[in-house]
Amino acid sequence: MADELYKTLGVSKKASEGEIKKAYRKLARKYHPDRNPGDKEAEEKFKEISAAHDVLGDPEKRKEYDEGGAFGGFGGGGNPFGAGAPGGQASGFGGFDFGDLFSGVFNRGGGRQTQQVRGRDLETEVALTFDQAINGAQISVTVPKSSRCATCHGSGAKPGTSPTTCPRCEGRGVENQGQGLFSISQPCSQCGGSGQIIEDPCPTCGGSGLTQQTKRYKVNVPAGVKNGSRIRLAGKGEDGPRGGPPGDLYVTTRVASSPVFKRLDDGNLEVTVPITVPEALRGGTIEVPTLAGTKKIKVAPGTKHGSVQRLRGEGPPKKSGGNGDIRYRLEIQMPTELSEDQLKAVDELAQTLNGGDPRAELLRKAAR
Repeated sequence: MADELYKTLGVSKKASEGEIKKAYRKLARKYHPDRNPGDKEAEEKFKEISAAHDVLGDPEKRKEYDEGGAFGGFGGGGNPFGAGAPGGQASGFGGFDFGDLFSGVFNRGGGRQTQQVRGRDLETEVALTFDQAINGAQISVTVPKSSRCATCHGSGAKPGTSPTTCPRCEGRGVENQGQGLFSISQPCSQCGGSGQIIEDPCPTCGGSGLTQQTKRYKVNVPAGVKNGSRIRLAGKGEDGPRGGPPGDLYVTTRVASSPVFKRLDDGNLEVTVPITVPEALRGGTIEVPTLAGTKKIKVAPGTKHGSVQRLRGEGPPKKSGGNGDIRYRLEIQMPTELSEDQLKAVDELAQTLNGGDPRAELLRKAAR
């Protein structure tokens, strides 16, 4: 039965590599010993699933299996671990070593398994003026951080000596708890997972490979950043212990407010522009500030208080490209005190306009 392994994973012989991998992961999660402690049936099922995936997940082994080669014996219905081999023991079968298979699944077997520890990410803030945020700038930041020791170059060992291989984990950085196939790996209790022992520590860093230093970096602030924007400086965080890769540095911008321009959530700017009563009544052309100087805009006759005019493309740079706009909110400036001549002029204007009572319609609706 050359389709026995396919049945184990619940896929057809025409299944793609992706379908096989997906089926294996689903079944492995379901029958994993960690999720079924003490369940011998689940344990055996998991071993069958893992063995089937090891063959079908490898194009060369799958081809040989489909052609009835060395892996064809899996379909015979007997013990997949070889004649006479106990179900829970690893043994050779057709040139295939199940000990190697399960050592990959359960962290068994030799070979260094440790990974270098990455350094911590750091954060700092930088103060920007409004103009610097709009136009972009280069700012210096000073950061205290753990950096590679200059004496031992990060090894942690005294110059002239070298770290030695940890005798407990034999350099793997992990040790197993439990017995048989299903053991749990954890960082080595003697070396802390580094796989090495510092017998003669560096006098400068005490064996950590790191010392506290103060570093100064140049930060290129892009044009148009907002208050609270984060800029990433890759590799400028703390160095990793024992030669591990560095983390990143994140710089948060703190932008001062402008006495003229108000930044809006949509990336545009707004300016409050006072206009006189005559300008609101008869209209005209007024001068307004921009980021690059001043420009003139038109005020339409009969402009109401709070009306908005817009200059397109005069605002700050946008991430999507181009520039935002500047909106000018026109506010009619009313005098607080009038002279006798001004009062007389207002009375004459009211008689000339003869607009009647502007509240008459409102009061009529309220009386219904």
